[in-house]
Order: sequence, then C-alpha cells, then structure tokens
Amino acid sequence: MDIGKRYTPHELENKWYKIWQDKRAFEPNNKGKESFTIVIPPPNITGKLHVGHALNITLQDILTRYYRMKGYDTLWLPGEDHAGIATQHVVEKHLRATEGKRREEYDREDFVGRVWDWANEYRDHIREQIKGLGASVDWSRERFTLDEGLNEAVNKVFVQLYNEGLIYRGKYIVNWCPSCGTVLADDEVEHEDENGHLWNIKYPIKDEDDFIVIATTRPETMLGDVAVAVHPSDERNKDKIGKKVILPLIGREIEIIADPYVDPEFGTGFVKITPAHDPNDYQIGIRHDLEQIQIMDEHAKINENGGIYKGLDRYEARKKIVQDLEEQGYLVEIQDHKHAVGHCYRCNTTVEPFLMDQWFVKVKPLAEEAIKAVENNDINFYPERYKKVYLNWMNEIRDWCISRQLWWGHRIPVWYCDDCGEINVSEKAPDKCQKCGSKNLIQDSDVLDTWFSSALWPFSTLGWPNKTEDVERFYPTTTLITAFDIIFFWVARMIMMGEKFMDNKPFSNVYITPLVRDKKGRKMSKSLGNGIDPLEIIKEFGADPLRFTLAILAAQGRDIKLDNKSFEPYSKFANKIWNATRFALLNLKDFEKLDNMAFEQLKVEDKWILTRMNRTIKIVDKALETFNFNHGAKAIYDFVWSELCDWYIESVKPRLFSEGEDKKIAQNVILHVFDNALRLLHPFMPYVSEELWQALPIEKEELLITSHWPEYDEETVFENDENLYIKIMESVRGIRNVKAEMNIPSSKKTDMMYKELKDSSWIDLNKNLIKNLANIDNINKVSIKPDKSGTAFVDENVEVYVPLGELIDVDAEKERLTKKIDKLELEVQKMNKKLSNKNFIEKADPEVVEDAKRRLEEGQYQLGKVKKLYEEL
Repeated sequence: MDIGKRYTPHELENKWYKIWQDKRAFEPNNKGKESFTIVIPPPNITGKLHVGHALNITLQDILTRYYRMKGYDTLWLPGEDHAGIATQHVVEKHLRATEGKRREEYDREDFVGRVWDWANEYRDHIREQIKGLGASVDWSRERFTLDEGLNEAVNKVFVQLYNEGLIYRGKYIVNWCPSCGTVLADDEVEHEDENGHLWNIKYPIKDEDDFIVIATTRPETMLGDVAVAVHPSDERNKDKIGKKVILPLIGREIEIIADPYVDPEFGTGFVKITPAHDPNDYQIGIRHDLEQIQIMDEHAKINENGGIYKGLDRYEARKKIVQDLEEQGYLVEIQDHKHAVGHCYRCNTTVEPFLMDQWFVKVKPLAEEAIKAVENNDINFYPERYKKVYLNWMNEIRDWCISRQLWWGHRIPVWYCDDCGEINVSEKAPDKCQKCGSKNLIQDSDVLDTWFSSALWPFSTLGWPNKTEDVERFYPTTTLITAFDIIFFWVARMIMMGEKFMDNKPFSNVYITPLVRDKKGRKMSKSLGNGIDPLEIIKEFGADPLRFTLAILAAQGRDIKLDNKSFEPYSKFANKIWNATRFALLNLKDFEKLDNMAFEQLKVEDKWILTRMNRTIKIVDKALETFNFNHGAKAIYDFVWSELCDWYIESVKPRLFSEGEDKKIAQNVILHVFDNALRLLHPFMPYVSEELWQALPIEKEELLITSHWPEYDEETVFENDENLYIKIMESVRGIRNVKAEMNIPSSKKTDMMYKELKDSSWIDLNKNLIKNLANIDNINKVSIKPDKSGTAFVDENVEVYVPLGELIDVDAEKERLTKKIDKLELEVQKMNKKLSNKNFIEKADPEVVEDAKRRLEEGQYQLGKVKKLYEEL
C-alpha cells in the first residue's frame, strides 16, 4: 500500500508498459463479444512523430482503453507506411551525402535493399515512439504496407480492377515532380499563391500586317504551342477564327480555333494552346485533334523540340525566351500577376504538367457506393461539417493516376511481352506470355501510388484476401481517427475499396482531429521553429500529463493552441492525484470492508461524492461515445481535483482521524470513490492510474487496463443531499472569500452568524462540517445583520455573515478598498475605451481582442465584489 512520497513518471512508464506487454493485455481477449476495432493510420517511416501524431495516437488509445474496459473484443492494430516518394527521396539524399552516388548508379535490387535497411531501422524508431506515448496497440498483429501479405492484397485488387476495366493505361497530362522524378496525384499537389508575371506577346497573323496578343504566365511553353483559341461567341475576335498566326521564335504556323473553354473576359480573349503541357489545353487538343508537342524532358529541361533552347532548364529557358522576344520586337509588356502555382507535397518543387503514359483507376464507378455510405449515415463524420467536404469532393472526383516512377513500393503487376507486345496482368509473375507463349517478359518498371496499398489497410491488415478469423472478427472496423488533410488521399479511397472488395463500409465513424498550432495560432513548421517534440515533453513531464493535455484541449472542430507551458497544469494534476491517493492509503491501514452498509448510515458528504461520481461516469461515457474528448477529460479533472480532493477529502478528514463506525463508513466510501476515479482516469492517464489502483486495498482483477469500466448507478444518485452539500460549499466559499478580501489569513479562525429567512435547519444539522471546512469557531443565529460584518452567502432561506469588527481595522480596510475600487474603475474604463474603438476591434489580433474582453469582464466582476464589501463596512 506504500506508493512512495513522489510521483516519478518515467519509472512508472518503463515498469507498466513492459508488464502490460508481458501479460498480453493489448491483445483482444473477449472473443464472441461485440468488437471495437481501430487500425492505426500508419505513420510514414520517413521521420519521427510530431505533436500531431501524439494527439492522434492519444485519442485512439483513450477509445481503445475505454472500450476494452467496457468488455468489447478490442483490437487496435498498429503498422507503418512505406511512404514511397518520401522514403525514396530521403534515402537518395542520404546516399548522395554518404556515398556520393545517385540512384541511377545502383542497380534496382541493390538500391531497394538499401531502402529496406533504412526502413527497418526507422520502423524501430517509430515503434519506440508509439510505445513512449503509452499506446496499447496489439504488437502481435503489426503490419507494414510493403509486407508480403499486403503485397498479395494489392496485386489481387489491381488485377481484378484491370479485368473489370476499372484500371487502364493511357497517355494523359499528369503532375510531374522533376525533383522526385515521379508523377503526383492531383491531391498530392499543393497550390500556393505566388507573385509572378503575365508576359504579353505578339503573334503575327500570316499574310497580314497585323498581330494578336497572347498573355501567358509560362512563356517557355510557347515552344510547344499548336494553336490559339478564342471563345466562339467572342465578337471582338470572331473574324480571326480559321486564320493562321506565326509562332514567334519558332516560325511554326498555327491556327486560330474556337473553343468554349476560353474565357473571353480574360486579357485579349486569345489563349495559346499547348496540349502536352497544360491539362486544359490537353482537353482542347483532344476535341480539335491537335498535335501534342512535348518540349521538356523528365528533368524539366528543354528537349530537341525546343530548337536552340535545347538543354536549358525551364527557368533558364524562360529567361532566354523573354530576352529574345524583347530583342525581336514580340514582347508587348510584362505585368505583375499573382496566381496559384502547384508544388510537390514532399519536396516543394514546382510541379510541371507532363504528357506521358500512366496507369489510372476509373474512379467514378467506385465512388457511387462510397457516396451512398456517407449520405445514408452508414459512415458518420465528426465534426459533421467534414461530411460535406467529403461529398463535394467525391461528386467531382477524377480518375486516379496510380503509377509512380520510383523503385521503392509495390511493383505494378504488369509484364510486357518483348516479342508480341502483349500486356500480361497477373497476381504472380507469369512464366510466359499469355498470347504468344514467349518467355521474354519485362515487368513494368513503375510502382503503385502509396495510397493504393493504404486504401486497403482496414481489411488487408486483417489477412484479406484470405478468409482469416480476424477478417470475420474485426471487419468492418469501428472508428478511424485521422487528420482533415488526408480525407481525399486516404479516407475516401478506403471507403471506395471497402465497399468494392468487402461489400461493406471499412468503418462506422471518422473523427477528424483538430490541428495543433503554436500559442500564437500559427501552424507548426520547421521553418518557424515552433514545433513541439512530444518525446521531449515526455522527458520533462511524463507521458500521462502530455496525453491529458492533448485530450482536454481536443475540442471538436477547434484548433489546439499549444506551447511547452500548456503541459504544466496537468503535470500538477498527476501530482495531485498521487498525493491524494497516498493520503487515502495512509488512512486505510486499518481498513475493514463493510458488506452491508446502509444508505442511511451515509453522511451528506458521502452521498454528495457518490452522486458526483455517478454523474461523472455518465458524462465521460457520453463524451467518449460522441468523440468529445475534452468534455470527458474536463469532467474527470473537475471531479478528481475539486470535488474529490478539495472537498470530499477535507470533509471526511475528522472522521478518518477518529475511531468507530463513522470512520469505517468514511473509509469504505473513500476507497470506493478512488477505485472508480482511477478507472475513469485510466484511458487518459494510464500509467499513474494503474500504479495507484494496484495499491488500493480492494478485491481486484489482475490489471486495471483489463478491469471493468465503472457503471452509472442511479440508486446512488442522491439529488437532495447533493443540493444540500452544494449549499454548504457555497457558504464555505463565501466565508473564505470574505476573509481573503479583508486580508484575514485563512488559518485564522472566525465566527459565523446567520439570519433565518425561511428555513435554516441545514446549518444546524451540519455545523461541525461547516466549522471544519470554513475554519470557524462559533456559529450563532441572529435576527438582524450585525454591524461591521461581511455577507458570505444568501439564498431564499438564509443569510450568512462573517463578523469582522474584532478582526480588522475598519477605517484602514475602507481606505484600502477605496484605493482598490479606484484602480479597478480605471482598468474597466480603459478596457471599455479600447473595446469601443472600431480600429482596435478590426485590426488587432483576435487573441488580443479576446484578452481585452476577458479583462473587462473580470474587472467588472471584481469591482462589483469590492464595492459590496465597502458598503458592508
């Protein structure tokens, strides 16, 4: 029962995580019961976890521990993502730094082997970080998006979709990253507004002494122009349709065509058409059967179609082209122009639209069931507004480019016959060509988009395509907790694949985590240096305070503002729980369990704390079932810190220090309450709760983590006693406040007087309790309010006073309070003036405005209190 004088988080973390694992506490142990399943959003193996990951993992663990204690067959399945583009980019960079060689200088097998070595090392790092957060994941079922079982699932899905005509290969404009050397899906391109230019260029009309003016943001692409387009109804330029112009610098004749895509209000109404380097131009080119001239290679350098500019980088070519246009008299003007530019989400390189053969998924047919699942509320989003975000995107969804020009990833299961050109699509490497029987087969060199394998995560991790027990037992999963920025990358694709291949939704609930920002509301980033390393926080405060801080700040739909000081209050909370439990244990050494304790034996404070405990159980249940983690955490915090520690313990101290039946009842109640409080706390603060619970002298299951969750008991909700104790609390608070305002030390005993208005029996019945809590000597009934007394409490039944004449120098206090009133009035006047200033409201940071409002409200409240005290003196 001796837990030691100090709370030492790191000792508890090392001790209990090992015990939980050794006892296999993280594995599902309620087979046959209703399941609760989460598959972890697999972290990329490219680096260490940040505070956003810590939030995500904490919230998943809270739910997992909660439902495990509720008796569900609970599985939280861990794993990691191979992160194709990001991992290859990092490893290539590492090899250039350490060995001075580029990827192309290795053979493919050697390079992939090196990436595997790197991946295995970093997977170990990820595991240790997840363990450090106290995550109760089932490590026996850990998966990796490139492991053998998932590769089998990926190949099966690819082949089936191909055979159904839902995967195809075609030439298309794709987003190309010249740095990573691969195509990117639309979702992987991040658009940022940049200050650029509009170059206005003359295009001479053939056989006429006239010209048209074209405006472009990328003059280098004019090398691939094959037409100029105008809107069919553009009256200004209608007469130009069908004429030809001479492409400056190149001399190629190109036709002026009509197409409804063109915005006649933009610029001169003429748009250059470069089908191989712009997705909209590509569509126009298809409609008009235009030539597709590619003028760049995969490194974004001008190729042989660029004439004298061949070999120049795209930006070097731009500079030279603009110079030549000016020298040859084609450049009309350069205008400043702000526009959105696409960047690679991994390396931030400007993306180049590029025409090439790629593999695509025809997504529209897959999207139909995935849309219905959300529209019909088979899948619910929390907060609900993300439902609309999801549906808007799904209804406008475009085909998904799934091939990537990488070596690291799931190799596309396609083999080309070198003799007859047949495309062989197979789950396993074929021995010969299915058409001609040739053994000269070459596998497609590309790999699949990382999100392709991740889309299968909810069922591939359970053993699909094999009919495993885990698939039957845990699919569909229950809840997905993830970030808003991968709703399109991942959430939507999991729903589509689950509906397609499992004929069922992959999960019932999608909870979108808040975004963690710094204390100024800025997004955390390396460049700002404002990030928070969760492992450093754990070193300083421990895992439990980190987890509780993140949970109590996780309000649905509201960003979290965080700095290192945010964790201090909940470190103190852990200490408070420790010290309170230690106090209880020291007073339970002679504990004797009472099997038949009657309600009538309970005191008002006992009935109040049992009622508050039951109300807290109900609040936490509802909070966790509706993903209001902050409500649950706050309810536990208020109950443990204020109600249990500050009020109930103080109320029962005299009984615990006495002898006899009253002491036994107090011991039984306090033990029961601590038992349930630590159970409630466990999902949020698993280490400290397990350590303290183990020390309680109760009949218990082996571990708290696998014990039962406390149940709401309506029979022990005593509403009348709850209201009575609240009156006692309010009167005690009032007495304490009067003493504090009058500079009377809290340790100094005072008297209390009360005037009966209707019924004061509750005071007579609870005199000893009030004396103990308020540090009162005598309690006397009076007919009128005494002179030189402060009012502590008033309701319809009674008025409570604190006599002050003997305790203070009234004149000196009046002088002190006058100065305080003057100071508070100045503060209120200052805040009122500031908040009535329109410029301040419109221009100041929202945080500053809110702070001013808070200061005004607090000032007004304090001013009212001090004025009332002055009047009473």
